[in-house]
Amino acid sequence: MTTIQPTLLAMSSIGSAQVRQAVAAGAAALRVQLDGPWGRLVPEMDWTVAHTVAHVAGGLLWYATDLWSGPEELTTMSLSVREDADPADLIRTVESFGAVMAAAVEAAGPDRLGWHPAGRPDRTGFAAMACDEVLIHTSDALRGLDAGFEPDHGLCQAVVARLFPDAPEGFGGWETLLWANGRVALPGHPRQTRWRWHCAPLEG
Repeated sequence: MTTIQPTLLAMSSIGSAQVRQAVAAGAAALRVQLDGPWGRLVPEMDWTVAHTVAHVAGGLLWYATDLWSGPEELTTMSLSVREDADPADLIRTVESFGAVMAAAVEAAGPDRLGWHPAGRPDRTGFAAMACDEVLIHTSDALRGLDAGFEPDHGLCQAVVARLFPDAPEGFGGWETLLWANGRVALPGHPRQTRWRWHCAPLEG
C-alpha cells in the first residue's frame, strides 16, 4: 500500500468551490471565442472544438450521477450533449451542469464512494476529476481556436495533488497538470502516452 504524506493530503483538499472556479474560468475563456471556428478539429485530436466543449458538459453531469449512484456502475442513463448547438448555449450547458456537479459534491458525505472505471472515488476524487476535465479540455478547445489558456496555479496544484500524487515536483501547477494529462513534456520528463487518475481516496 502506498503511503501518502500528510502534506500531500493537505495540498489535495478540493471540493465544490474548486469545481465552480474551474467552470467559471473555462466558461469565461471560451466566451471570448464565440465567433471562432467551433467546427474546426482540435490539433492532435479527432474532436472538433464544439465536440470537446459538449464532452466537458456531459462529463460534469455524468460525474454528479456517478457520485450519487454508489460504487456500482449505473447503466440506466443515456446522455448526450448536442455539439451542433450554438456555442453560447454549449457554454451555458457547461455552467449549468457544473453547478449541478458542485451541488452534488457539497451534498455528499466524506464516506460516500461513487463509480468510475479508474477506481471508486470519494467526493474529492470526483471534484478533482471534474476540474481536470474542465481545465484540460477547455485548453484543448482553445488550442483549436488558436487561443491560449492558463488557469489559476493553486487550483491546478490541488488537482495534481489529488489525482496525480506521483507527478514530478518543481514545476508550475498548470504545466504539471498538462504533463500529467499527456499534453506536454517537462524537462527530464517525456510526454506521457499513457496516464491514469488516482481517483480513489488518497488515504487508501
